[in-house]
Amino acid sequence: MRLTILGGGGFRVPLVHGALLGDRAEGRVTQVVLHDLDADRLSAVARVLAEQAADVPDAPEVTVTTDLDEALRGADFVFSAIRVGGLEGRAADERVALDLGVLGQETVGAGGIAYGLRTVPVADDIARRVARLAPDAWVINFTNPAGLVTEAMSRHLGDRVIGICDSPVGLGRRIARVLGADPREAFIDYVGLNHLGWVRGLRVAGRDELPRLLADPALLGSFEEGKLFGTEWLRSLGAIPNEYLHYYYFNRETVRAYQQADRTRGAFLRDQQAGFYDEMKRPDAAALSAWDRTRAEREATYMAENRDAAGAGERDADDLSGGYEKVALALMRAIARDERTTLILNVRNRVTLAALDSEAVIEVPCLVDANGAHPVAVDPLPGHATGLVCAVKAVEREVLSAAASGSRTTAVKAFALHPLVDSVNVARALVDGYTAVHPGLGYLT
Repeated sequence: MRLTILGGGGFRVPLVHGALLGDRAEGRVTQVVLHDLDADRLSAVARVLAEQAADVPDAPEVTVTTDLDEALRGADFVFSAIRVGGLEGRAADERVALDLGVLGQETVGAGGIAYGLRTVPVADDIARRVARLAPDAWVINFTNPAGLVTEAMSRHLGDRVIGICDSPVGLGRRIARVLGADPREAFIDYVGLNHLGWVRGLRVAGRDELPRLLADPALLGSFEEGKLFGTEWLRSLGAIPNEYLHYYYFNRETVRAYQQADRTRGAFLRDQQAGFYDEMKRPDAAALSAWDRTRAEREATYMAENRDAAGAGERDADDLSGGYEKVALALMRAIARDERTTLILNVRNRVTLAALDSEAVIEVPCLVDANGAHPVAVDPLPGHATGLVCAVKAVEREVLSAAASGSRTTAVKAFALHPLVDSVNVARALVDGYTAVHPGLGYLT
């Protein structure tokens, strides 16, 4: 089986490769094609993968290319993890927004809109090429903003594009762990949009264990989300929100913390990863150990400003392991081998959430088999969550419309309608600021 990774020079590609190395079953991935526009980054990552596979018998063959069409031909699965504009673009997204007093995070608020506006046209082109060159391939999208980009690609690929994210997986794992349950045996009742979802239940052997967690302040405050949101707020919600909802529930505190930080998250990652790739230019550099060292620092500083704003302290060691690569592997296994499993994925709504139309991409538990991912029926969201989901989905639709039409007016509307942008004038200033620093937004007129 052949897997093509778009964004193959990206820093987290070795995580996917590491998961593949542990798969010895029949029908596993035997060929990996890395595609990237940056040949130096491709070379650096290929060196890490070679060292990672050095002691693994019959490891998948890895090839690299900067030719997108060549990468797509013959693919059974296409894993999309591109970053349009690179980390320099992410840093600019954050800084333009913060200078105007609003959040610039890469998937939430103004930064997410800017990222989407320059990513959607590229994702559209990729989806069209997949449909033409590899029509039987399944596309697994990890490109952020993941829900928005998955919806854009689904307009060309239908249900053959599925979005993944490691946030719900990590959240469910943490809840199960504090409840003394095996995450592999628990059903996580989670629903919403990407980076905008809530766990409403965690069932083990048919019994919902979440009420027990919400009723115990000590237990509730013992893990990441309890520290981040506070036990009183979680108990009032009656649910455990995805960590990214901290940007909504505690927006002022988070914006202040980001403004006071020495560097934004994007600037930190830009500088950190530049150091790694520069090190890889030395032929004698130990690629795998350099990558491991850089990744550990990256994970330990994840959402540091939010934890500072909440007084949540350092991340637990058990939360530093990511997880999206495990979701990707489980998804490929289920489709390729018809091994039925349940995963939280980004898929078209169909009739799952009555408040949204059938084509809206949502994040929800899905039954996965050889025919793809099928959303599981869920209870309606409470009113406060429905309002937020509908508002953010409306913004995503305006982003898609602006990307298709090139309308600056529609782009302003997308920014202005977002719950975390508090003024139409600020929305106009954001569009001006982003078009000034991003040549890729030159299509907005």
